[in-house]
Amino acid sequence: MREYLQSLARAEAYTGAASWPAAALHWQQVVAGNPVNGTHWASLAEALFELGDYSGALAAYEKAQETGVWGRRKEIETMFPAEVAYRMATCHAGLGDRESAVRELGRALELGLRDLSRPLTDDHWEALRADGGVRELLGIIGTDGLSRDERWRADLAFLAREIKRRAWAPIQEQDFDATVDQLARDLPDLPDAQILLRMNKLLPPLGDGHAFLIPNMADMAGWLSLPVKFYLFTEGLFVIAAADEYRQLLGAQVLTIGGHAVDEALAVIEPGLSRDNSQQVRYLSPEVLRWTQVLHALGLVADPGEATLTVRFPDQRTDEVTVTSTAPGLEIFPTVAASPGPTGPRPAGWVSLCDTVAAPVPSYLRNCDLLYWFEHQPEHGLVYFQFNGVGNQQPETLEAFCDRLFAFIGSHEVSKLVVDLRWNGGGDTFLAQPLLHHLISCAKINQPGCLYVIIGRGTFSAAQNTATAIERDTDAIFVGEPSGSRPNFVGETIPFQLPYSKVMVNVADLYWQTSWPMDHRPWIAPELYAPPAFETFSQNRDPAMEAILD
Repeated sequence: MREYLQSLARAEAYTGAASWPAAALHWQQVVAGNPVNGTHWASLAEALFELGDYSGALAAYEKAQETGVWGRRKEIETMFPAEVAYRMATCHAGLGDRESAVRELGRALELGLRDLSRPLTDDHWEALRADGGVRELLGIIGTDGLSRDERWRADLAFLAREIKRRAWAPIQEQDFDATVDQLARDLPDLPDAQILLRMNKLLPPLGDGHAFLIPNMADMAGWLSLPVKFYLFTEGLFVIAAADEYRQLLGAQVLTIGGHAVDEALAVIEPGLSRDNSQQVRYLSPEVLRWTQVLHALGLVADPGEATLTVRFPDQRTDEVTVTSTAPGLEIFPTVAASPGPTGPRPAGWVSLCDTVAAPVPSYLRNCDLLYWFEHQPEHGLVYFQFNGVGNQQPETLEAFCDRLFAFIGSHEVSKLVVDLRWNGGGDTFLAQPLLHHLISCAKINQPGCLYVIIGRGTFSAAQNTATAIERDTDAIFVGEPSGSRPNFVGETIPFQLPYSKVMVNVADLYWQTSWPMDHRPWIAPELYAPPAFETFSQNRDPAMEAILD
């Protein structure tokens, strides 16, 4: 056993140093001692491949495929069955076996290969890039000589194939195919914006809140957006931030857009929004109300460059205001953001309502641009920790931050910890593990009445996984409004590009079962229900913290 462990340690060290001859030698000793661990076989295959021994690598990948792969190294963790099949296809390509390479590449696609662009930059595929079978599998479509409608039809066909191939949940193919066929017939009569909206409607039936479609800004003359920030409160839709030239709209309630009542406009937008639950719709739909070219394509405004709003000002005066759109670029699309981004309450460079109120800006609005931070509130014996994105923030990693946070809690008079996830749109779920470990092991905090978690419509993706794990393994009390995703959900951000229009599309291929298998709730519901109300927001008050302190 000692000899085996020494060989394993050496094999890992030589792999880390990219010393492939020595790595291959020691991985061969490792698999001889432990032939049932697929991770070791994959590491041997990697070393042999780097040495140009494609036949040996192929045999090792076959053993990895048979025994399954998972491990500590990032290169191994991401080696799903489709990845193993792709690497086997590349071995065949390296051996000059065209038929086997195409066959294995097709199998990789059937298993869900994510990145179809890799063979385009991988030298092992150079001789096969012009092969018709390879080009068809990779969605390489030559658009030269094709008409505008033919190019869009090529994009539509590729989109339909990829949705079917990637979607985690089964698709009602008969209805799906009929919708695709109808759009293909209607293409000649539709402007580009309406084609995109019709394509986008293929996504919501997937039940995938991570699904999105984003136009290619470079080729599509820009997508315009109103320089105002809307938010849905219990009382209605209000302007909470704006570019300086529209600061007079701060605090105004929006009654109509383009002559349509707000509820009517939201109802028109709703069918095109992918979602995990209705809270995600409440989160995203006010953002879509800013995209005037979308509103124009939906028939809600007459001019794609502006929108006329009927608003009620704080003094109850009602007026019509025409707001001219600007071209902000990709940042207007909130579904791409892993942290608050454009859907956060205080867009950079704009005037925010909370900055115009006499009362101090509350903690939950103060540092929304930071992924994580905390403050001690000694008057309440409380530490407030705002967690806005599951990622690493320089110069302190999330793990180091959590160590510092709990060291502070351990050395100070702290009886309560508040973890605020309401603006957290996700990131890398696995980076949150140190937080979970600290919460579970901290006897001072992990007891009834001492740990509170604020959630809301913006708590999504990796933040939802974090909230679900906290709910499952601690005595936390949840506060605020329902979360923006389900305890178990379909999700992953792995976008691909359509060949002609260069439109970016995302369809998730993973099911995150963070809660129990029988947990079919649409969200985590708070025990202390404190939804966002404009009355408290306009006074720089935080109803969630008020509920906790009560």
